[in-house]
Amino acid sequence: MTDKFQIVGSLLRPDELLKYKTQIEHNDDIQYPFYENYEGYEKCETEAIKQVVAKEIEHNLSVVTDGEFSKSMWHLDFVWGFGGVKRYIADHGYFFRDVDGTSKYETRKDIGLRITDKLSGKNHHFIQLFKQLQDTAGEQQTKLCVPSPSHIFGELSWSDNIGGTDSVYQNIQELKEGLVIAYKEFVEEFAAVGGKILQFDDCLWELFADDNPNSPFTGENINQDEVKGLATEFIDINNTVIDFGHSLGLKMWTHNCRGNYDSRNMGGGSYAKIANLFLKQLKYDRFFLEWDDDRAGSIEALEVFKDRPETEIVLGLLSSKTSTLDDEARVVRLLDEASKIIDKDRLLLSHQCGFASCDGGNELSEAQQWAKIDQGQKIAKQYWNN
Repeated sequence: MTDKFQIVGSLLRPDELLKYKTQIEHNDDIQYPFYENYEGYEKCETEAIKQVVAKEIEHNLSVVTDGEFSKSMWHLDFVWGFGGVKRYIADHGYFFRDVDGTSKYETRKDIGLRITDKLSGKNHHFIQLFKQLQDTAGEQQTKLCVPSPSHIFGELSWSDNIGGTDSVYQNIQELKEGLVIAYKEFVEEFAAVGGKILQFDDCLWELFADDNPNSPFTGENINQDEVKGLATEFIDINNTVIDFGHSLGLKMWTHNCRGNYDSRNMGGGSYAKIANLFLKQLKYDRFFLEWDDDRAGSIEALEVFKDRPETEIVLGLLSSKTSTLDDEARVVRLLDEASKIIDKDRLLLSHQCGFASCDGGNELSEAQQWAKIDQGQKIAKQYWNN
């Protein structure tokens, strides 16, 4: 075993679990966590989680998750678990870039969020799920992955939930304050049940990279002062919750990527363009960063971590989007480049994202997934000699 290779979190779901997940996707007259709506679903999910945790341990992963088998999507299940939120099927899904790099690729449509009352993170279903993960994993180290406060703030603030006659929150500041309260309530309960590592996942940083051609914030006639102000707002809401987690003794990690759905991505944007914002200012203990292709730009963006000796960087040089094994020479070359900037002991290796950020998963088989994980383990063990 080496602790220098890590998984981001999600793994491919088995077919028997996907039968339930597909039904959930196409219905909005059901209530999260949906167990009462589908006979046998809870039992199937629980058994699948036990099996995947056993496989993670068998494949020598030092930090395990539930494979995110309890989720339909990487972020929205967490929001569905808040008090004061109703889920619905929207007119359209999110739009990703198709494999040709230009065409649009639409995701599932059950992404609508309606705020019906003040947000609350108390008695969240994820706490029960994490307790089950702890029981299943035994002495093995565990982590829980949830969306970052800023990501959910972004999605809710750009929705039609704010400022209407019947809206719970009349402006963005009220939403921000309410969301922080809900996150703190959740984080406090996570720490109370023995949670040690909380990972905030985030896909919005690259919106603020001016070399991202897919961002609404790039191009002419854009007020860049307003854009930078929004980025600062995102950083502030995350740091508020990160500080709270630290006060409870938690390790606070983050994962950033540019979208991961059916082996597609949402856009570009290099780390160099956002390094002085998100990489430098966010107070996480460990950053999982997507670096599996040229969209991420130069490794030199890691320079901003030089004066943060306690911060660890997990380089996502491997790809969870492909079915083939990765180019090991490329991985080693980029690790060498990174270790000239950041002490080698502070670096780790991973895939750029999970294998199934949403329950349908990327375009590879389970056997190919585990082969890629084993390859990551092998590269890390050889590179760090541990």
